[in-house]
Amino acid sequence: MLDRIELIAPCHFGMESVLKKEIFDLGYEVTRVSDGRVYFEGDAEAICYANVFLRTAERVLINVGEFKAETFEELFQGTKAVDWERYLPEDAKFNVVKAASVKSKLFSPTDIQKIMKKAMVDRLGSYYKRSHFDETGIEFGIRVMINKDIVSVGLDTTGTSLHKRGYRQLTAQAPIAENLAAAIILLSPWKADRILIDPFCGSGTFPIEAALIGTNTAPGINRRFSSMEWKHLIDPKMWFDCREDARERITIPENMDIQGYDIDPKMVEIARENARKAGMDKFIHFQTRGVDQLSHHKKYGFIITNPPYGERLMDEESVTEIYKTLGERYASLDSWSMYMITSYVNSERDIGRKADKNRKIYNGMMKTYLYQFMGPKPPKRTN
Repeated sequence: MLDRIELIAPCHFGMESVLKKEIFDLGYEVTRVSDGRVYFEGDAEAICYANVFLRTAERVLINVGEFKAETFEELFQGTKAVDWERYLPEDAKFNVVKAASVKSKLFSPTDIQKIMKKAMVDRLGSYYKRSHFDETGIEFGIRVMINKDIVSVGLDTTGTSLHKRGYRQLTAQAPIAENLAAAIILLSPWKADRILIDPFCGSGTFPIEAALIGTNTAPGINRRFSSMEWKHLIDPKMWFDCREDARERITIPENMDIQGYDIDPKMVEIARENARKAGMDKFIHFQTRGVDQLSHHKKYGFIITNPPYGERLMDEESVTEIYKTLGERYASLDSWSMYMITSYVNSERDIGRKADKNRKIYNGMMKTYLYQFMGPKPPKRTN
């Protein structure tokens, strides 16, 4: 079984601080933070908890080795030096499933994958006293990142990315990733007793992630992970206990008010179906409604949204009109806050107000900005 290990949780660039707090709140010590990655110490149980509970991570990797490599020979020797036999049984099926390189002398993903696979076979061949592996057993995926010639080798405990919660079978044209939506909500001061509206809800990602957060439902509670098959490393009871803990932590808040609007009735039906699959449909009210109908009588609410960017979806004149209308409707909402992620460069101009804060975030390969328009804090309640 795995005891003291270092784990790596990749995330969207710009959201490292949110993920760091999530890991800290789970009770694990963060050892370092780099662009798009948070490192933390843990054990076999930490693999279970990180996969089931983390909302903003892409996946959870075991950091099996780090070394410098400027040549393929150095890459081969560094990979061979990793104690692969600690993790991989004799019949393991193993491959370098992803190789990425930034500002490094070694940059060909295919060549990197081939060299590393050869080095792993060489190491395991010496240990298991064989020259050939049938690879008929449990699957192990290895992910490598080379940054400024420093090779970071991770053993993937997750499999299918953590952003794929399992509820979003149907999507809009340009959906926001579930883990990025969760990160934006967690970055805001929103709590379950404050109203939240997404006036461009598309397939419903923001409202559904908000409902999961508001009910304290772990995002990975109902899905599988590749390391669940690693019974020689992780006791299956740990997964069972982790899921039981996750179920016990679920709370049902009173009067949680989450709403999603979209002008397309087909998208509203898709959002409703996705919410049903997530088990969150009873907490969200979806409506066919344009942004020009955005209004609410309550104070201190939140707009959290991903409006059309204009790229591939519509012409600039239409986008300008959408942002102007959003700005007008937001101005009419007394004491509300708005968190908006977009790549549209004239968004502040068209909304008619400069954001109090903005943060650069890479949504896939697209550079976007999270504009934060801050309303006043509600008065403290007196009992």
